[in-house]
Amino acid sequence: MKKLLLLFTALLTASFVYARSKDISGKVIDSLTNVPVSGATIILSPANKITITDEIGGFIFKNSFSSLVKTITITAVGYEKKTFDVDNLKEGQAITLNQHQTQLADVMISADAGNPYKAISETDIKMRGVSNSQEVLRIVPGLFIGQHQGGGKAEQIFLRGFDADHGTDIGLFADGMPINMVSHAHGQGYTDSHFIIPETIENTTFKKGAYDAEKGDLVTSGFVDFHTADALSNNTIRMEAGQFNTYRVVAMVNLLSDRAKAVGQSWYAASEYRYSDSYFDNPQHFKRFNFFTKYKGKLSEHNTLTLSASTLYSTWFASGQIPDQAVDKGVVGFYGALDPNEGGVTSRTNVNAQLLTTLSNYDIIKNQVYYSRYKFDLHTNFTFFLVDTLNEDEIRQKESRNLYGYNGKYIHETYLGNTKLTTDIGINARLDVTDSSELSHTKDRYILLNRIKLGDITEFSGGAYISETLRFNDKFSINAGLRYDQFLYKYNNLLATDSTLHGLGVYKANNNTISPKINFYCQATDKTEIYLSAGKGFHSNDARAVVAVNGLQTLPSAYGTDLGIVLKPAPNLLINAAAWYIYLQKEYVYGGDGGTVDFRGRTQRFGFDLSTRYEPAKAIFFDLDLNYAHGRSRDDPAGKNYIPLAPVFSSTAGITYVNKSGLNGSLRYRYLADRPANQNNTLIAQGYFVNDLVLNYTQPKYEIGLTINNLFNVKWKETQFDTVTRLQHEATPVEGIAFTPGTKIAALLHVCYFFK
Repeated sequence: MKKLLLLFTALLTASFVYARSKDISGKVIDSLTNVPVSGATIILSPANKITITDEIGGFIFKNSFSSLVKTITITAVGYEKKTFDVDNLKEGQAITLNQHQTQLADVMISADAGNPYKAISETDIKMRGVSNSQEVLRIVPGLFIGQHQGGGKAEQIFLRGFDADHGTDIGLFADGMPINMVSHAHGQGYTDSHFIIPETIENTTFKKGAYDAEKGDLVTSGFVDFHTADALSNNTIRMEAGQFNTYRVVAMVNLLSDRAKAVGQSWYAASEYRYSDSYFDNPQHFKRFNFFTKYKGKLSEHNTLTLSASTLYSTWFASGQIPDQAVDKGVVGFYGALDPNEGGVTSRTNVNAQLLTTLSNYDIIKNQVYYSRYKFDLHTNFTFFLVDTLNEDEIRQKESRNLYGYNGKYIHETYLGNTKLTTDIGINARLDVTDSSELSHTKDRYILLNRIKLGDITEFSGGAYISETLRFNDKFSINAGLRYDQFLYKYNNLLATDSTLHGLGVYKANNNTISPKINFYCQATDKTEIYLSAGKGFHSNDARAVVAVNGLQTLPSAYGTDLGIVLKPAPNLLINAAAWYIYLQKEYVYGGDGGTVDFRGRTQRFGFDLSTRYEPAKAIFFDLDLNYAHGRSRDDPAGKNYIPLAPVFSSTAGITYVNKSGLNGSLRYRYLADRPANQNNTLIAQGYFVNDLVLNYTQPKYEIGLTINNLFNVKWKETQFDTVTRLQHEATPVEGIAFTPGTKIAALLHVCYFFK
């Protein structure tokens, strides 16, 4: 009888636990804007089960409602932590979080995040903010940029030992839409992000290396995806004025009522106008106009639509690059110009539509279509009188482009016993069609002397991937991905004298590649994550190179690996460190400035990254990034195997006082060490150390601020190149450094008005 009673009790207990075993699910939203909070950390205690909210703020724990679960805790950077009894949570319930001042204590270390840079990226943009368009890119630790042809041209990008030019070895995206332009008139992967209004950026997602199956072309050193805000907390008008006739006006306004927000709808518009003569002796007369609008709303219980549109128009004159010899001889000053006709005109209009569907089993389907209309007209003169001793060597690079694209993905979560399995399947497609892509030798911008390249480009790229993530016991996870990419090229040559082709007509080519990826994440403790990543990435090459050497290497692979750690030894201290290696295959490349196809050999790079974030007291925030890279060519002898302009050592750091009411600001530095400018290291690109200061006085209704770039007025070179030039009346060419000077000390005042 006693045994029967014990058996009955055990069965009753088991049935009770089983009866309580069900799904725990919900959705996290911002209490002020009523938009979903993605990336929030959800913790079940004392079972210590952890998950991260998805793109629509949703989360689910399968079969987790049991006697082992007592409370649920929700934490997100920039929001108040919320903890309550799990018994009080209804399945699928919407949970609101209140915004509050960001603190490092809010940051959680979780292997479930699948991105070792998540904590850094979330903290930086909340703490430091984005004060200008250049800071949009500098938010990535270790990424340096340089402007060398006026503010209207895309910046030169440096990351992990790569001189990525304007984007050849780094992928940039805005709300999932690619920014990079393939087979561009100026250079492969050309990335002009100036159509993004900085104040509209809510957060960024970035990863270093080629370890994400969702990302394909150009992602060798890493990628950055900028996410604009779905809704505005306040309407804003911002006015700026500063030295060198610099002016800027920004307006951001909600277009829907609070009643619409309450039912999950948001729509706002933002616009920006900027003018500057800049610090050069030759005024730039730089003008830029931006407009952006975004709508987000529910079509039904399970379907959410996001629509956005933007347009950019920019014109400028540029001082361009000047050789050291011209400054040394007194021909021109450090901030002078040798050809006042340099400059350009560019425009880009984007339409981006995303439909996110949630199924009854909590699976997610995402469909995205986008379109860009793009125009580019650039006038430069790098070598002056080297080739044409009478008319100079000015070139014109011009294109008009239509870009069509689609991204689709399906995310499914299930459990294999206690192991969580997340499946991410996706496809990508983009079609670039250019009209009369041109490279010409010109005079005074528009006088045609001779054409070097002229043709129409049609380039299609399609990719498919699968990514599987296994999470074991909330301590260890593995992500394995496989990606396939196919490229189809067509070039209609309209120039009979094209030196790389065999006459007029249509040239076709194609190539493809398979890219495996694998990532290991170990949650050693609740304060420590260790990760190991390995994978293959690639960058495509210009269609004009591919058709010219059809069958040869024009789709080089990049093989890389990272070993890193993320830890919080104290609640107010965050550390991210990694050692890495990248190998890049040899390739044939198209030179946009000369219209030639050249061979480039194999390279390898290795180094380390260290980032620390420290908050010694409430509202005081320190950040420090140290980055080292050792890069060499594999096919050249020692001493002649340096990679020109590859960064070796760089560092950024700052102290920020974060205060939503009253005084706030930051003091920062940027340091880029000397680096080789040519393969035998006989020419050196000089490093620099520059400080920037921001001071603000902020109140709920207004803000007054002062920004000072190059606080100590150092004389520095922002970009440098090994260039053979000839000045007017010189008998022989000279090889040396040609440079664009960095900004002088530049003060900028701003006034903001906030209103509902």
